[in-house]
Amino acid sequence: MKAIFGLCVAACAAWAAPAWSAQTLRYVVLVDGGKQAGQQNVSVGDDGVTRVDYVFKDNGRGPELKEQYTLAADGTFKTYQVQGTSTFGAPVDERFSRDGERVQWKSTSDQGERRVAAGAQYWPLGGTPAATSAAVTALSRRADGKLPLIPSGALTLRKLQQAQVGQGNSARKVQLVALTGVGFTPTFAWLTTDTTPRLFAFIAPGWMQLIETGYEKDADALEAAQKQAEATALVELQQRLAHPLPGTTLIRNARVFDSEHATLGAASDVLLRDGKIVSVVATGSAPAQAQQVIDAQGRVLLPGLFDMHGHVGRWDGGLHLAAGVTTVRDMGNDNATLQQVMQEERAGQLLMPSLVACGFLEGESPMAARNGFVISTQAQANEAVDWYAAHGYVGIKIYNSFPQALVRDTAAYAHAKGLRVSGHIPVHMLAHEAVEQGYDEIQHINQVLLNFYATHDTDTRTLERFYLPAKRTADLDFDSAPVQAFVQELAKRQIVIDSTVATFDFIRQRPGELSQAYAAVAGHLPPDVQRGLRSAEFDIPDDATAALYDRSYEKMIAFVGRLYRAGVPLVAGTDATPGFTLQREIELYVQAGLTPAQALQVATWNGAKYSRTLDSRGSIAPGKRADLLLVDGDPTRDIADLRKVALVVKQGTAYYPSEVYAALGIEPFAAPARIATVED
Repeated sequence: MKAIFGLCVAACAAWAAPAWSAQTLRYVVLVDGGKQAGQQNVSVGDDGVTRVDYVFKDNGRGPELKEQYTLAADGTFKTYQVQGTSTFGAPVDERFSRDGERVQWKSTSDQGERRVAAGAQYWPLGGTPAATSAAVTALSRRADGKLPLIPSGALTLRKLQQAQVGQGNSARKVQLVALTGVGFTPTFAWLTTDTTPRLFAFIAPGWMQLIETGYEKDADALEAAQKQAEATALVELQQRLAHPLPGTTLIRNARVFDSEHATLGAASDVLLRDGKIVSVVATGSAPAQAQQVIDAQGRVLLPGLFDMHGHVGRWDGGLHLAAGVTTVRDMGNDNATLQQVMQEERAGQLLMPSLVACGFLEGESPMAARNGFVISTQAQANEAVDWYAAHGYVGIKIYNSFPQALVRDTAAYAHAKGLRVSGHIPVHMLAHEAVEQGYDEIQHINQVLLNFYATHDTDTRTLERFYLPAKRTADLDFDSAPVQAFVQELAKRQIVIDSTVATFDFIRQRPGELSQAYAAVAGHLPPDVQRGLRSAEFDIPDDATAALYDRSYEKMIAFVGRLYRAGVPLVAGTDATPGFTLQREIELYVQAGLTPAQALQVATWNGAKYSRTLDSRGSIAPGKRADLLLVDGDPTRDIADLRKVALVVKQGTAYYPSEVYAALGIEPFAAPARIATVED
């Protein structure tokens, strides 16, 4: 699933046309090389009201919204309203109005009233892309280049380049811009070149393309140009935040975490050379010559963390690295995009953890997720496996619409090629059948629990895969024979569970409530992101349902502990906002009954073991990569201390999380552990 954090989900997915067009302006949303997955129509009536119909469906879910608004003389909203359903089915109902300098707004998550000078634009929580396009047009009229936002913040725009699109009478110029002021990183969009520009296209490289109808053939060229422009910005960001560690570096007086045995050792000196660990000795026992020295001052030194369930984007790396994540296993992506990201990371051009790839393998259906390879036959499945094996992937991830009749032979073929087999449970199949037919790992706690609720008739490609566990887990008897038998089978076969349990906090979040998954970090985040954390995604119609879903979620957490105590291997993954979600995932393992040290072992040693990188990382030992993090406090006693990362080392480069967070608009969680250069 895509991350449900930050900007409203519709605005993350696409943008649309301005409000002032006299005719209906139509946009199409394309995925997977040109397949239509949605549309947006924007029209202005004789009454001056702009009306928007927006639908975007991918992977069996997506928003359906109807929006209308009127504009003040300065182009900002005078009135605004949007209704519909969010990506996961929660109701959307949001309104705004202005009377002179008095504005008021109300959504399912928040409400407010205040005096605001003219020229400020309301930023919807659940709006369609057209709302953002209207903001861009209003921004173009501002002499100071800043558009104040309601409730908070300001939107700015930087022009990057122009491109020619269309032919004949439809030929026109468009411009690529970077918008900042909302979320953690810039948002790139293609606008018209009018004096009052409007949105022409929005492209999320490797995922989707929203473009004005009639210009679909130009989308790929615009995507290529945008990727190059983003690359320039990303290289600058990496160069600004990276601190190279040439030659030798001594980390002095650090308490080293033994990830193999889940214990914390005495104070040690750790010598690094050219991105690798040379020695680990008792502090002061063997003085070493070094070009750089880091005085750990008794801080805890951990191996770099693993996020074993990511869908990596080029802008994700800062949040990962600042949280101490030095390796991410990508669990499904556009293959060409991921290959580019991996190449750029290896070349040192990206602020990015090291990447391990797992190949996405989906079956053709109307609800298919359009990533990786989408197949219909065994021959196609084998060809996909061959491609992944040839490109260094460590495994495959089978997805919801994959034909169940092909699972056994595909798993056997992948194993013969040296790949691990994991995934969701294909529709009309149960988890115990997938295990019997060759799965090595199951993604997501709901996919495990559906074994007890779904039947061969349940369509788990739909939102039922979320709502059924939310409704049924509260009353699941962990000691019942079916549950015990399945858990024992998982343990016997050593089937790895990638629970991503932190991500499922959304099943209990009600509108207006702060997401518990991010409550510990919310106060450090930009105001617009904090506001988004109170926006619910799940349909919870009443108090009784809320109580039921809350009990179900608590039992999901408890079930993870049951799996661990039964001997079922766990890995720590997220499938959500980088960095912060992994910290919460590890914290929930402690709530489930693991000790903090055991939870850290899952996020380090287990990550390396099951990503097949244990020979080079996952522990602090001579010969291994210098993937490390220094933490204030002692996370082996209080897992919350894991958020206090003072320094991160990824091979031959160090990062100060305080600097990385500041660049993303986030208040740091710890002071940096500084690098001192030794004078000759």
